[in-house]
Amino acid sequence: MFNQSVDQRLTEWINCRNTLEVIEDPLQYVWDFWHPAPFIPYNKNIDPYFKRNWPSPWEIIAENKYDDFTRALMISWTLKLTKKFNQSKIEIKTLVDSEHEREYNLVFVDDNYVINYSDNGPVSVLDLIGSFRLQNLIEVDTPR
Repeated sequence: MFNQSVDQRLTEWINCRNTLEVIEDPLQYVWDFWHPAPFIPYNKNIDPYFKRNWPSPWEIIAENKYDDFTRALMISWTLKLTKKFNQSKIEIKTLVDSEHEREYNLVFVDDNYVINYSDNGPVSVLDLIGSFRLQNLIEVDTPR
């Protein structure tokens, strides 16, 4: 999907959201969709702390560069733009694992599941390992 034209990527994103409505394991599916996105260490075009300055999901897909936060944001928006998850509480929590000096941008779905923590996909909140310190919390709404 990510090596296609902008129009094709946008169509694939629509198809992903439609599939989420009917698939048995939508959280795994949304992870599988966004996990292979072209990764960059830091996306200078998006600042996690200034929500009102974020580009739209359509602009992010057009740019086609995803850091850890951008991927978490696109996972969140993908879920929020479905009937299945539009009423769900979806948050991005930036957590710092002090012990391993690592930062995570995690998608929390209804305080039960976490996406963007493990390369294997969604995990239960109970399966989070580490001594985390909350650095930032964003409740994700439907994009503008």
